[in-house]
Amino acid sequence: MLTPADFLQIGPALKQQSDTPEKDLAHTFIQRLMILDYRARYIPVKQDSAEVCQFRHELDVVSNETGKSILDDLFSSTEDSEPKPKPNVHPMDVQMAVFHCSDTFLRQNMITKLSQCQYALPLLVPDPVSKDIECPLWAFRQIRKSWKMTDKSKGSIMKSMPVCKAETPMVSFLRLGSASLSKSQLLNNLINERHSTFFHRNCPGSTKTRYLMDGVAEIAWYCPAGKPNDSFTDFIAFCNLHGDALSLDKQRDILIEKASINVVLVPSLKRGDRSMTVISSLLKSSKPLICLIADNDSNPVQMKPGYYKIGLKDKSQSDASEELKGIIRNILSGSFKSFQLETLAQVSGIRVDEENEICQKGKAAALKITSLLKGMDVSKIKEKKLPCQGELWHEWSRITKQQYHLKGEIEKEKCKNQEKLQEIRQRQRDASCSDFMQLFINNLSSWPSNEKAYFLKWTQNLLDDLSTDDLARILHSYDEKWSEFLALKKDKSDQLKNKQTELEKISTQLQAATFGLEHIFREMGQIYEAHESLGTEGNTGRMKWCDYPALAAELMISGHPMELMDGDAGHVPLTWISSLLDEVIKKLGDKRVFVLSVLGVQSSGKSTMLNAMFGLQFAVSAGRCTKGAFMQLVKVSEEMKNDLKFDYVLVVDTEGLRALELAGNTTLHHDNELATFVVGVGNMTLINIFGENPAEMQDVLQIVVQAIMRMKNVKLSPSCVFVHQNVTDIAASEKNMDGKRRLQEKLDQMAQLAAKEEGCDAKSFSDIIEFDVKEDVKYFAQLWEGSPPMAPPNPGYSEGVQELKNTILSKASQSDGMTLSQFKHNIGDLWKALLNENFVFSFKNTLEIAVYRKLEVQYGNWTWTLRKELLTIENQLHNRIENGNHDMVELSYLYKEMSKTYEDVRKAMATYFDDKDQKEMLVQWRGRFESKIKDIHEELVKALKRKLDEVLQQKNACKKLDRMKPEFENKLLQKSKELALQLKDKATNERELQIQFGHVWDGWVAELTADTEPIKDINLQENQLAILLELGIESSLIHEHGKNKNIANLGDYSEYDTRTKQQDPCEERQRSEDERESKNTTTGQSDSLKKQGKQRLSLCFQGEKICLTYQEQEQIRSLIDEVNDEAKSTIQGKPLATRGYSSSYLEEMAKNVEKQVKEFKSQQSYALKKKFTVDLLLYVFDATSQNILESHHQFKRNNDLRYYVNSKKEQFYGIFSSFCKGHSSAVVFAEMICDKLKDSTVQAVYDQTAIDLAGEMKCSFSPFNGNRMNLEKHVLKSLAEKEDFQDYMNYIRQPREHVKTFIKEEVKKYIFTEHKDSTKSLLKKNVQDIQGLLSRALHKAAEKVAQGEANINMWLEGFSSVLKDQLTFDTISCQTFGDINEFDFLEVVVKKRLESIIEEITALPLDDLEKSRVRPDKILIDQLCNGCWVQCPFCSAICTNTLEDHSPDKHSVPFHRPSGIIGWHTRGTVELVINFCTTLVASDRSFYPKHDSDELIPYKLYHTAGPKYESWKITADESKLIYWKWFVCKFQTELEDHYKKKFEGRGQIPSAWRKHTKEEAIASLDEM
Repeated sequence: MLTPADFLQIGPALKQQSDTPEKDLAHTFIQRLMILDYRARYIPVKQDSAEVCQFRHELDVVSNETGKSILDDLFSSTEDSEPKPKPNVHPMDVQMAVFHCSDTFLRQNMITKLSQCQYALPLLVPDPVSKDIECPLWAFRQIRKSWKMTDKSKGSIMKSMPVCKAETPMVSFLRLGSASLSKSQLLNNLINERHSTFFHRNCPGSTKTRYLMDGVAEIAWYCPAGKPNDSFTDFIAFCNLHGDALSLDKQRDILIEKASINVVLVPSLKRGDRSMTVISSLLKSSKPLICLIADNDSNPVQMKPGYYKIGLKDKSQSDASEELKGIIRNILSGSFKSFQLETLAQVSGIRVDEENEICQKGKAAALKITSLLKGMDVSKIKEKKLPCQGELWHEWSRITKQQYHLKGEIEKEKCKNQEKLQEIRQRQRDASCSDFMQLFINNLSSWPSNEKAYFLKWTQNLLDDLSTDDLARILHSYDEKWSEFLALKKDKSDQLKNKQTELEKISTQLQAATFGLEHIFREMGQIYEAHESLGTEGNTGRMKWCDYPALAAELMISGHPMELMDGDAGHVPLTWISSLLDEVIKKLGDKRVFVLSVLGVQSSGKSTMLNAMFGLQFAVSAGRCTKGAFMQLVKVSEEMKNDLKFDYVLVVDTEGLRALELAGNTTLHHDNELATFVVGVGNMTLINIFGENPAEMQDVLQIVVQAIMRMKNVKLSPSCVFVHQNVTDIAASEKNMDGKRRLQEKLDQMAQLAAKEEGCDAKSFSDIIEFDVKEDVKYFAQLWEGSPPMAPPNPGYSEGVQELKNTILSKASQSDGMTLSQFKHNIGDLWKALLNENFVFSFKNTLEIAVYRKLEVQYGNWTWTLRKELLTIENQLHNRIENGNHDMVELSYLYKEMSKTYEDVRKAMATYFDDKDQKEMLVQWRGRFESKIKDIHEELVKALKRKLDEVLQQKNACKKLDRMKPEFENKLLQKSKELALQLKDKATNERELQIQFGHVWDGWVAELTADTEPIKDINLQENQLAILLELGIESSLIHEHGKNKNIANLGDYSEYDTRTKQQDPCEERQRSEDERESKNTTTGQSDSLKKQGKQRLSLCFQGEKICLTYQEQEQIRSLIDEVNDEAKSTIQGKPLATRGYSSSYLEEMAKNVEKQVKEFKSQQSYALKKKFTVDLLLYVFDATSQNILESHHQFKRNNDLRYYVNSKKEQFYGIFSSFCKGHSSAVVFAEMICDKLKDSTVQAVYDQTAIDLAGEMKCSFSPFNGNRMNLEKHVLKSLAEKEDFQDYMNYIRQPREHVKTFIKEEVKKYIFTEHKDSTKSLLKKNVQDIQGLLSRALHKAAEKVAQGEANINMWLEGFSSVLKDQLTFDTISCQTFGDINEFDFLEVVVKKRLESIIEEITALPLDDLEKSRVRPDKILIDQLCNGCWVQCPFCSAICTNTLEDHSPDKHSVPFHRPSGIIGWHTRGTVELVINFCTTLVASDRSFYPKHDSDELIPYKLYHTAGPKYESWKITADESKLIYWKWFVCKFQTELEDHYKKKFEGRGQIPSAWRKHTKEEAIASLDEM
């Protein structure tokens, strides 16, 4: 069986003119019918061309062979000369074959489309096999007919109703016997002379033979237009029985019984004919009879009242039809029996399709549901039975929009609104269990798909029946009032406003009376959103609200339109839509879709065009105009998937722009909102323009162009096609080109206007969007071929629809479309941005953000790969330099060493950016990230070069000591050996040996270092005090304020201000007053206000104490940070490690600090006390002292001979002890080697373990394995868990330093607590690797002496050659060990000694990991802290972009905070600001961009306040983040003490904030 699903899909394009093979006739018929092409009946059939050619060839041969002339052929019989050609398939056989092979739903669609094409419909259909008569009543259920009746008292009355319900006169036409005249053609002339409503023998394609039409009774209706030239004034049904009624007893009897008038066509009237029996019975009946006699030429004769005969001989069809019309009109002017289609179900002997069990079950369920509505006022049904979507939902939508346009005390207002929203949701939840909805959902959820389809169809039909009369009445009333309104408008009457109010009232009634399935689905959405927002359990009574999205998803997949935007409330239910699409994704997978949306004025045929194009079911009747936006899925057929890169077309139909129902000032805003949403959500938008009215076109184009420009500004790239419908004379190409030229001019003009409005630069429409006026503008003929209601669709319209569809698919074939999940995100992003006043600055592409965040993670992995490889190279080269094997490092060498890794990273990047799913989105960042990786690579290599150059520099600085080392070691070795020989037999135990060795050691050190000066330790504290005294600072002041070293973390610096209350009056005007005046003062101020602004001072009083303004406090903090950074930089630039410490370094630093403070003071209107300089100097001294001490210690370790010699005491005691014990030279030599290797081995193990640990944490430790935002979230979680206010202040004031501290703490915790065992395993693995290296070195040494001259020098050379890259290995003097010749023994001894060292190293404590050359925390700090650290100008939140320089992208952060956290307060008061900047940018408030500014800047225009504001993108997001609300409440007292301000007045903390717990605060971070 054929089903609607077979045709509700995107298939190959229809070929309009070409012949169709017989096998494709059925599909071609349906496809053409679906696009309302009434020529579907007349499809040219393709002959078998090969047979024809062969036949002609044979004919030629025969003619030539026989020598017959063409004249002979002319007179020869066709039977003799050629075989009979195969007859064509009768067009009506094609229609009926499709009918018989279709399921009930496709039949319904087919019959509905035939009705729209003004064709007769099969009413009684004999089964081709069983010959049973079937009445397809179900197929008629969707058909509605509209007509106008003329009433003398009321004028024209418009009526519209389902044909199944309409009670009409019915005229039946029967043919008795065989007649030369066409009864069907005569019928057509009665109904519509210009259109073949009933197929007849003279129609194109008709054949003598037909197989499926005989016995079929067809029905058609005449619908009067309320005009004088109407054929009939009544709505009349005409039935036509095909075939000889004499042999079709059952159908004939049914039609005769049901008819109001019987019309019989007979070839002649002769007594005794079979036809006379039928006519006799008709004459005895009380029903009117009209007898048409083919061979009689008499004029119409009334035999008796209601009985007529008309002769047809020698009469034209038009004359005969006029006579027939007159008689029918005359009969119907009296009383007659009415006919109702539904009554056929009661006729015995026929089978009605609705009688099947499933259909009846669906009907019963629908009747049960609609019985709940019986007796109710239709306009009150939605209010009573669907309470969640009425006033409650409208109020929720209104308050939600208010959240983006707050006024007054915005945080309090916002909290109050949030409480209202929750209250509305609770009321919705409480009202959500109506009996109507329960019954509907139970039926929807409990039935299989086929039964569900019947249930939904019946429900829609019954709901339509409920509202039909009311809608007709309201529409008639609206038409009357609208006509009156237009008349008054023309006369410019004063009553115009009253009439407009009446129109709006009727419009409201119309909305209330419109009731369909879409409203029930809307109610489901609101019930779901209410329960979801309140977090109620999945089952509420008998209703499983959590299953609603799955139920709706099934319907959407099966072809039902789903509401995307509620047109009544003007709102998108995001929670419902997201869940619905999630369920569609679950069922289908995340399929790719091409989103096609349509936009145009109301009643311009948008829905009709989409329905015709794709066979959809969007509502199109006048009483049911589309409201809001609906979406429907259309599957791409398998044969088209090779041409298209997506699986579905998702069509979005919308309400018309400038809809009459939406009157008042909100109309333009609503239109702009709708246009922006629809253009943004689609891959392509059809711009539908009805007619050629320039004024109407201009309004629509301005809205559309502005919407497209907004998309360009937020980096969305939709395409568009313009469709001109109802255009006359579309065949004239010259006129078309002129129309296109005018459209281009209009578009360019609108582009310039839109560019001005949106603050962009565009001179033409092509500057905004890729647009070709020749290809992207389509012209349509008018929909109807003639005047409705009897006019069929214009074939030119169908051709236009097909051509447009081909254009759309051609353009779509070049697009990848988008995934369903991308579509879902686009909806949310666009709608949230539209809620804000400034769309472009408010738009946040969450999908793009998610893709970028993933890219940041990958970027971190790529840079880590480069960094890790460079760390390995660094270790190798460091060892080579220490071993004296490298005295220069070239950049070219480092690049060469890195080349393979760098190339691997580049390939990984290319693979990632070429990923087909995200390629289109990633391409915008590809160049930037490739360039950044290149820069990082170069930066890392150059940094390594500088580092190694420093190592070389230190090595060179130690050359003198290095040259002396072998000599000293040799002397110590000799002395140790000599002492051992002296004490060989005297010392009896280890203790005595140690005492003896200790006695002589100090003497040896003094003797050997007598000519060198020891490097002294430094006393920084004394130096610092001396320098402060030299600067003229009193010692009492130094000691008094020495405790205030951490000056950077103070919340208030007012104590350093030298001013007093008596010197400066206090500013009394408060910031809120400025804000109330902001609308007047933003563009200009009054003279008095300007004067006040100039006199405004930068201080205020808190009791008796002076306090600095927030901006002045920030300036002081900036000074402290700058001074501190410069001081650190100065010390780091000094050669402390190579030349040692000098007090001049501190002197230079102190003078620079003093100079900077003086410069700062000179630029301010206030003076700072001397104690500020003292505290700042002490702070800077403290900040740099650690670096100085460590560098000096390193210098001493590398250059102090006494230090070096003393460090060898333990080693030479071991040698001395071995000699004392009588060990051989080989044993002593082995101990020397192992002692030298021990420290180096430990260092190598720790260095590699540090790299491995850093890599492990970077890849698997959650705080470190993501992007910067991920790190930031974990930092905030850590702060909340500790609840340490001082830590918070450190984070807020010095975020980078705090993050470094966080990384250090997390690394420590990881190593020593959480992953202690795995760290030990890592350490053990590296020990084993070193053990393997040493084994290879011993093997190499053995090979060396085996191959050449066997001496200790050769053995040592082979041994050390393997170690040069991995371990440092000092030179050993071999003079004392020249007697070693047992190298196998030496290897055994060394191996044994090394094993004990390895065991010792394995057991080393993890604490010693800090001795690694680069600690794991330092590696991770370098890796993770290289992002952007710019802080929000309002709240100091840190930009979380992983790239330091991420231009042209603006700075952004997902979690802003109340500005009072950093000390912002209302000017002239001590009231800390409680507002989030993300809320402020959507409010009507204003701010001063600088502390000395007189001009207020509206927060909505914050980006105009200067470079530091312009560089940020702060998106209004309702500030739902709980974290900082909890923080403010938790640390209110501490914050007030810190800043010496209060959370009071306008800064009072909303009570709702105090309900949040720490757990909720931490959990809220995961939402970002």
